[in-house]
Amino acid sequence: MKYAIVLGDGMADEPIEALGGKTPLAYAETPNLDQLSKKSEIGMVHTIPEGMKPGSDTANLSVLGYDPKRYYSGRSPLEALSIGVPMKDTDIALRCNIVTLSEENVPFEQQVIIDHSSSEISTEDCAVLLKAVADELENEEFHFYVGTSYRHCLIWDQGRVIELTQPHDVLGQVIGQYLPTEEKFRRMMKRSYEILVDHPLNQERKKQGKNPANCCWFWGAGTRPALDSFEEKTGKRGMMVSAVDLLKGIATGAGMGVAKVEGANGGLDTNYEGKVAAAVKALTKDGYDFAYIHVEAPDEMGHQGSVEKKVKAIHYLDTRVIGPLTEQLRAAGEDFRLLVLPDHPTPIRVRTHTSDSVPYLLYDSTAEKNKTWDYNEETGRASGLLIARGHELIDRLFEK
Repeated sequence: MKYAIVLGDGMADEPIEALGGKTPLAYAETPNLDQLSKKSEIGMVHTIPEGMKPGSDTANLSVLGYDPKRYYSGRSPLEALSIGVPMKDTDIALRCNIVTLSEENVPFEQQVIIDHSSSEISTEDCAVLLKAVADELENEEFHFYVGTSYRHCLIWDQGRVIELTQPHDVLGQVIGQYLPTEEKFRRMMKRSYEILVDHPLNQERKKQGKNPANCCWFWGAGTRPALDSFEEKTGKRGMMVSAVDLLKGIATGAGMGVAKVEGANGGLDTNYEGKVAAAVKALTKDGYDFAYIHVEAPDEMGHQGSVEKKVKAIHYLDTRVIGPLTEQLRAAGEDFRLLVLPDHPTPIRVRTHTSDSVPYLLYDSTAEKNKTWDYNEETGRASGLLIARGHELIDRLFEK
């Protein structure tokens, strides 16, 4: 038996008037999920433990079977693992987003945060901008590391965990009240804006109609993580397929394999087909028992507040991941169990994460069910099945 999870990051949502009162998941054209749902168990799962912030870090730990209450030490340290940062026990890692501020003729504190991803800037462009910042601000205490797209890392030597605001939680708002209380970080953020606002690359981006990547935003502080081996915990050899450093870092910390997929960028135009090919190869040729295919696009489109693009992201997940994955596993003669779910909702209404339970679909090619339902939030709630402790859901996948 082979096992797979297809994780549509932030895919769950609320009913939207423009979609006739349906959620994007219920509205999107998903022929493969529609077919699978009739043969599958559908329920709800609560991935965010009580009292913890809803994030892809805590939620994906849950989905992979790691109780965040026990294993979570901060978001950025997990990403640092993926980047290959040699963290010391006394280091603090922080996420360094390169965001878009409004560039109004007002004091820095009165700028408005427009875009947490700077129009999904490429890693190559962002590396140029981060170098400009690091050339001036890096010292014995602070070191910058390039990640993927707008997502980068700052290591604070002999630092401490401090409370910082996630940029995607405050989109469209004046930044003053959300800046760090730690003065050195406020100064670095302000100086990064002064360095980047007139950078030639940003001037060119604006000519192209793209948002300028004009400020570093620090958040997600944490200490060096310590995850138990996934294989020792589950008895399954696992492969992670994701464009996002957070997921790669979780996998690295858990001793899983990490696939390298050319063109996988975490955006709407990511290499879906390459992700499927990597997962199928891991399962059918490389001796892996389990593949985790993470698709970031629904979450990014939720943060952007784009109903149309979120619907398209879900359609792509269905037609370019779910369909080819199941077809290729069947063609290879493999029995398989497939779990499909979001990690958390990212509702268009709020453009950030919420802690609500999410719907899951569990399919077993050797024990198909006979149902009339479709996979969406309403069906999940109506099923009456709720996994209250998200980290226990993977046991349901591996129960046979």
